[in-house]
Amino acid sequence: MEIKDMQAFYAVVQEGNISHAALRLDVAQPALSRQMKRLEEGLGVQLFERGSRRIRLTEAGSRLYARVEHILSMVDGTVREITEIGSGLAGTIRLGTVTSSGALLLPELMREFHQRVPQVTFQIWEAEGTRVLEMLDSRVIEIGLTRTQADANLYESLILPPEPLMMVMNRHHLCGASPEEVRVEELKEQPIILPLRWKGTFLIHCKRAGFMPYIICESDSIVQNALAVRAGLGIALLPMSARCLLTDDGQLVMKRLVGPEIMAHTVLSWLKNHTLSAAAHHFIDLFREMFLVSSKGEEEQERSPLIGQESQGV
Repeated sequence: MEIKDMQAFYAVVQEGNISHAALRLDVAQPALSRQMKRLEEGLGVQLFERGSRRIRLTEAGSRLYARVEHILSMVDGTVREITEIGSGLAGTIRLGTVTSSGALLLPELMREFHQRVPQVTFQIWEAEGTRVLEMLDSRVIEIGLTRTQADANLYESLILPPEPLMMVMNRHHLCGASPEEVRVEELKEQPIILPLRWKGTFLIHCKRAGFMPYIICESDSIVQNALAVRAGLGIALLPMSARCLLTDDGQLVMKRLVGPEIMAHTVLSWLKNHTLSAAAHHFIDLFREMFLVSSKGEEEQERSPLIGQESQGV
C-alpha cells in the first residue's frame, strides 16, 4: 500500500463521496473509483459499504482510516521537521564554552535566538579553551566559545573587542592603594589564584616588576576561583566579564589590573571547510549581529577584529 493510495483513501472518506474527493485530488472520478477498487483487491477486504449515496466504511475500512490518518500525520510532520532542519528552523545547536564567556554571553544570546527560532534546542559543554577546540576537532560540537586564539588555518573565528583582566579580592583582604586599580608590583607576596590560560603572561609581568608571585592555586574554573576568594584563600585574576558571576553582597571587590594592563578576548570559532547545520549558521549570524554589529557603527565595526583576524591580546 503506497502513500498515494493512503492519501486518496483519506480524501474519499473525508469528502464523503468519490466526486468531491476527485475534485480535491485533481483527478478524474473514474480513475479514483478504480484506484479504490484496486486498493480493496490488494488488501483482500471490502472497505466501503455499497449502495449508499454517501461513503460508509466497513469495520475494516474504519480501522484502516484510523491507521492512515496517523500515518499521514507522521509523514507530514516528518517532512515538515526535515524541511525546518534544512532551513535552520529546527534541530539542535551543539556548543562548547569556557565558563566566563559562556556566563556573560550565552544566556542573552540563547534567549534572543529562542525567541526568533523556538524549535531549535541547545546542547552545551563547559570546559577550558583547549578542550573546547578539541571537541570542535572531533565534531562533538559545532561552535566553540573560548578565550584561546584559534588557528586561522583550521578555524573560522569571530573575535570580540578586548576586555581587561581584573583582580578579585575579599573585602577583608584588600590589596592596592587605589580603590579602582591594583598595580602588578602591589601583588608581591599576595596569595594569587591564577587561571592557567593567563599564567605565562602574568608571570612575565611580575618578573618585569622584580618579583615572582606567590601562586597559591592554579585553576581555569572561574566560578571555583571566585568562591575561593570569597572563602579568603587569596586574590584571583579574572576577566572583567566575570563580574556577572559575582553576587552583589559587597563580599568581593574587583579592581582593574594595571602597570601594565593585561587584555583578553572572547573568540567564537568553528571548523574551516566543514558543513555547519543551518541552525548553527543562524546562531553565528545572531552572534555577529548582537556583539559585533549592533550599535557600533560601520567605522568602529571595521576597526573591530572580525573573521580570520588574530587577537593582539591574551
